[in-house]
Amino acid sequence: MENSKRSSIAYYVSAHGYGHGVRSCQIIQALNAEFPQVTVHVISELPWEFLANQIDVKRNVLRADSFDVGMTQLDSIRVDVPSTLARIQKLYARREDRAAREAAYLVEQGIGLVVVDIPALPVEAAARIGIPRLAVGNFGWDWIYSEFVSQAAGWQPIVDILREEYAQTNLLLRLPFCERMKVFPRIEDIPLVASPGKSRKAEIVDLTGCDPGRKWILLSFTTLAWSETALARVERLKEYEFFTVLPLEWHRGNIHPLHRGQMPFSDILASVDAVISKPGFGILSDCIANKKPLIYADRSDFREYAILVEALQKYIRHVHIPSAELYEGNLRESLAQIWDAPEARENMALGGDRIAARRIVEHLRSF
Repeated sequence: MENSKRSSIAYYVSAHGYGHGVRSCQIIQALNAEFPQVTVHVISELPWEFLANQIDVKRNVLRADSFDVGMTQLDSIRVDVPSTLARIQKLYARREDRAAREAAYLVEQGIGLVVVDIPALPVEAAARIGIPRLAVGNFGWDWIYSEFVSQAAGWQPIVDILREEYAQTNLLLRLPFCERMKVFPRIEDIPLVASPGKSRKAEIVDLTGCDPGRKWILLSFTTLAWSETALARVERLKEYEFFTVLPLEWHRGNIHPLHRGQMPFSDILASVDAVISKPGFGILSDCIANKKPLIYADRSDFREYAILVEALQKYIRHVHIPSAELYEGNLRESLAQIWDAPEARENMALGGDRIAARRIVEHLRSF
């Protein structure tokens, strides 16, 4: 059992968007490559297909489960705050039972270290049985949710519990674009977890029949409520080819859906000329790593937005598109502007995945 504990990690990944999943999987890839003797149990409700596209599922143990709710999203831009509160209250109404059952799982599997990005409840479960706890992230859910305390009294008890759980973490590997995360007792900053992709334009032409002579634009959203009128406006932009990644899917003359099983997302992004998205950690990281310009839309009721906008204004060529214009499909003006946008003012170091993998294993072996 003791040897097993020194070679098994439980890695809990939030299913709120794909940003947590992409960076976690890059760290898991680094763990697999540099420390093949370490078994990683990946616990997340991210789709199996997504995880299988990111990591070798034969080398890791995958389990579908969730220990946070993130933000309930109406689409990739808008969130539903009351629904989020109802869901997190339902989850934490079973806190004692969930923590006890998860602690039993950790013992049964011989887990030697718990890593979270960034659910708090597994930290509580691990602390109860003395398993070391490590977090990776650029914000905590306590910080995100504290913005809503003034809107509804039910938020404060949730924020308090999350802070109590996060405070039991032994070490936080803090990523760029971060809040202070002061609830964590010990913090180490690491570089960005992102790697450049490989341009595969010829393969995309074969898959979609698109025109390689036009400008290529990636619409990086999980969902986007475009009406038929908005879609028709986009289809009239004949000088552009647009690409989506499933589950976002439209079949129009110049809009082409791709899926991660055909090629990694980073390769899709490396193949296009520009990206339209909302500010999110994952897409900012990929744009920085691949040096791609970004047209970004407003994002309401998500506290991380201001930090991410500040970051993209430093590290990415960018243009802002008002959300109202995006929803109407009025992309022409923003697309015309992005090619003359100023170059990024600063560069950002990469390689956080390898550093995180080494610190995780050092922590595993130090207890």
